Amino acid sequence: MSDTPVAEMSFEEAMAALEGVVGQLERGDVPLDQSISLYERGAELKKHCETKLREAEEKVAKITLGPDGAPQGTEAL
Repeated sequence: MSDTPVAEMSFEEAMAALEGVVGQLERGDVPLDQSISLYERGAELKKHCETKLREAEEKVAKITLGPDGAPQGTEAL
């Protein structure tokens, strides 16, 4: 398990770490205490990924179109 703080991870890094956590938990070959730690980190990674996705969706939703229908810029949220 990486010691990188979740808040410092990109979406891709957090998603890869989450997949690793899920894989370890699914295999069931870790002690109970470690499983609990993995679950907690997984929950934190999931929340981080959801936040990053929501931020990206909001940016996409705020793209403005010009009179010709082409993307013109973005609006502040």
